[in-house]
Amino acid sequence: MLAEKQILTLLRVLTVSFIALASTTQASLSAETVTIIVGGIEKQIYLPAKLTDSLGYFRDEGLDVQLLSERSGVDAVDELLAGKVQGVIGFYDHCVDLQSKGKFVESIVQLALTPGEVELVSTRHPEIQSPSDFRGKTLGVTGLGSSSNFLTQYLAVKSGVALGEFTSIPVGSGDVFISAMRQDLIQAGMTTEPTVSRLLNAGEAKILVDLRSPDTTRQFLGGTYPGASLFLDTRWIEGHRDIAQKLANAFVRSLHYIATHSADDIADKLPVEFMAGDRATYVASLAVSKQMFTVDGLMPEDGPKTVFNVLQAFSRNMKGKTIVLSKTYRTEFAKAAK
Repeated sequence: MLAEKQILTLLRVLTVSFIALASTTQASLSAETVTIIVGGIEKQIYLPAKLTDSLGYFRDEGLDVQLLSERSGVDAVDELLAGKVQGVIGFYDHCVDLQSKGKFVESIVQLALTPGEVELVSTRHPEIQSPSDFRGKTLGVTGLGSSSNFLTQYLAVKSGVALGEFTSIPVGSGDVFISAMRQDLIQAGMTTEPTVSRLLNAGEAKILVDLRSPDTTRQFLGGTYPGASLFLDTRWIEGHRDIAQKLANAFVRSLHYIATHSADDIADKLPVEFMAGDRATYVASLAVSKQMFTVDGLMPEDGPKTVFNVLQAFSRNMKGKTIVLSKTYRTEFAKAAK
């Protein structure tokens, strides 16, 4: 039989273990669960989503955030509208577009100042020198109704090419987009890093329109065009203001990390599969494109109006509609972020 001293020691160990387990369980139960869907979690334009998770900033706010991924922003929006998720990491322009359809969602953290998108042209088609040459071509977008589709339509219409004079097909990003261009299923297409650099380095595409920097974005779109954001259903925000603030705290903290760390440091915090087998290319492209991200999560002053003007130029949904831009975003949560 065990000696009395051994029994007492064993009891103490079991008691400590039970208390530790109870504390862990209680912390897990008390964490508020939020599901956020991302319009392509591996894209550099949306890297704040996974980065915030990897850095533990959600956990620091007492949140249990589940990140899901869809191949395009429009698919992510559908999940939000169906009530299957609480938030979306996608382009702010969806907030404006949805209001034209009587649905109200708002960006509470503006992650990017620019779209971060690039219109690439296959090197097989040197005849495409500008968007005015889209006539009769098949163009790749992430999804029909996606932000890449919005921007493609705008560039075409602005250049005098009617919507019915070219074809847009959904080819996602990454390997699927690359395969579509290699097979000549698309002659040009809009995509993001690291897909852009992969095709450029292979000599299979050239840049037609570059929307990665604020300067080139203003050149092509007429102003600041805010891209990636965290947006939520307006009714959900009103009922969960405390959680909305915690989300803003985590994302703004992550944006500060991006602003104060090198592309190499940031890449260290991301899954290796995000880099498609070429870390050097991923880091090099991120070093250039990380200028797209905001530092404070705030909406740029001229952003909403630029987005409205772009959508109004081609979208039938916008015709004759009154859009209240002040109801498509909020700054209060980002301003109050720690």
